[in-house]
Amino acid sequence: MIDIKNVTYSYSGMNALNNISMHIEKGESIALMGPNGSGKSTLLKLMNGIISPDSGTYSFNGEEVTRKKLQNANFSKLFHQKIGFVFQNPDTQLFCADVYDEIAFGPRQMGMNETDVKNRVNDCLDLLSIQGFEHRPPYHLSGGERHKVAIACVLALNPDVLVLDEPMNGLDPRTQRWLVQFLMNLNKAGKTLISSTHNLEMIQEISNRAILFDESHSIVADTETEKLLEDIELLKKVNLVDEYYHRHEGDGHHHFHEHPF
Repeated sequence: MIDIKNVTYSYSGMNALNNISMHIEKGESIALMGPNGSGKSTLLKLMNGIISPDSGTYSFNGEEVTRKKLQNANFSKLFHQKIGFVFQNPDTQLFCADVYDEIAFGPRQMGMNETDVKNRVNDCLDLLSIQGFEHRPPYHLSGGERHKVAIACVLALNPDVLVLDEPMNGLDPRTQRWLVQFLMNLNKAGKTLISSTHNLEMIQEISNRAILFDESHSIVADTETEKLLEDIELLKKVNLVDEYYHRHEGDGHHHFHEHPF
């Protein structure tokens, strides 16, 4: 479904992606891991057509995605129907006066009639358990509620691929637990999930494959999530955890703890 070959990208001469290659099949659930500034968010933006590679190629469903093609309205519309991006900060993508118009925006842009738009909005409200929110301004909602609305906006187009940048950031434990279960259910229903995250507890639940970046903006590991989490020395080497982190098993899960000072 996604094929990235030898991609490089830089911001104003500063390297952000260094010769990145990966192949993602339909239905996979993948976690992008790495320290801050290692290139994870840049790669997610590239996958969603927000930026284009300086060199190398990005193909989606067998067709190369280029800056020129994305300037074509028909190509761009079809592409953005198939892959949806949930930003790290939901305020980045929420801009309408109320929740209904927020969720309806994408379907309206795709030319749906208002009856179909209403059905799609109501389906998303039910799916995200935010019924009754439709006439509330997004900026009056809690952080967790805004996060749910942002996800609803993306799911309103029923994309094949859902891309999430640090989806657990700023969420309380109950909302994190809800989101983990929600993402697992989406994946079971056939959606391809790609998430960047620092949350080592949650990553083993929302992914079965992990791709690790280091501070040189390169991929240093691409393997089963469980195997990567077992390699504490590699996680230390790339500065994702420090020397005080350790791991132990319990109730079928592995837990990470920082040594008390």
